[in-house]
Order: sequence, then structure tokens, then C-alpha cells
Amino acid sequence: MESNKLDEWFEFEVLPLEAALIRFLRRNRRQEDDVADLLQEVYVRLYESAAKRMPDMVKPFVFATARNLLIDLARRAQVVSIEAYADLDILDVSSDELTPERHATGHQELRLLQQAMDMLPARCREVVQLRKIDDMSQRDVALYMGITEDTVEKQISKGMRVLASSLLVNGVTVGVTKLSLKIRKKDDSV
Repeated sequence: MESNKLDEWFEFEVLPLEAALIRFLRRNRRQEDDVADLLQEVYVRLYESAAKRMPDMVKPFVFATARNLLIDLARRAQVVSIEAYADLDILDVSSDELTPERHATGHQELRLLQQAMDMLPARCREVVQLRKIDDMSQRDVALYMGITEDTVEKQISKGMRVLASSLLVNGVTVGVTKLSLKIRKKDDSV
């Protein structure tokens, strides 16, 4: 990507998120002295990644990058205190606390998931819908669609790879992908 466009993207899309990003880093890192260094490391990772491919959804991408950096640091630490483990619990995406950021991010992730589903070939999309969202058994999907169980298995594998790849490119983590599929199923049944 052209350097000027990348700089402009960074200035207008990433930098406005700095205050929220600093709050996130402070909440999830006990050493206050590290926050400025962590912020710079997040910026470096964002800039380098965007130079290769610009993310569609900036905010989820920024916070996923920060979260991954914190997890990397915890893994690399030779001596990990109990407090560090407590901090990783805060980062758990399955937390029951629904903050405004998580709510907005969830809606963005669902939109990305729907876009990814729409890109699947029709049969693959139907198999994924029936198996993963409608929770039908592999045998029932095969009978319903008039195809073999082996075909169902291959279509699920292909569809899930495409969905995971699409979501990861946009900064959505695989754990959140599973959560989004479950949320989508609940929304459809209401």
C-alpha cells in the first residue's frame, strides 16, 4: 500500500481509538510503565499488518491486536505471577460482562460473519447453516439435502475454513467466531 494512504488511514482510523486503547491496556496490564511501550508495539503491529492488507473493521482489528500482544507477553514471561493469570481472565471473550465495546464489536462481528456466509457457494452455505447454526446432525443434513455424509463433512470443512479465514483477516479471533455462530443461532430462533 502507498505510504501516504497508509499514514492517512492510521491518522484518521487508528489514532482516534487511542484513548480507548490506553484504557484497555491499563485495565489488562498491572505495570503502568509498560502501557506506553505496549501502545507503540500495538501501533507497529497494526501499521505493518495494514501495509499488507487493510482491515475492513478497524476497531475490532485494533483491540484484537492489543489482546494478542498481551497474550504473547504473558506467554513469554519466564516468571508469571498469579496477578498475570488474573489479567488473562479479564481478556477471556466468554466473559459474561457486556460492555458497550463488546456489544458494538459483537454486532460488527456478526455483520462480518454474515458477509462471509454470503460469499460461500450455495450448497456449502446451506450445509454450514444446517449443521452449525441449525444444529442438525451430519446424517440429518445428508438426508435432508440428498447428499452423502462424506459430502456434508467436506462442505463443512471447506465452509468453516473459508469463514475462519475471512473473519481472521478482519481481526476477529477464532474463539469469537464460535461465539458468533452460537449468537447467530439464538438470534434466528427468536
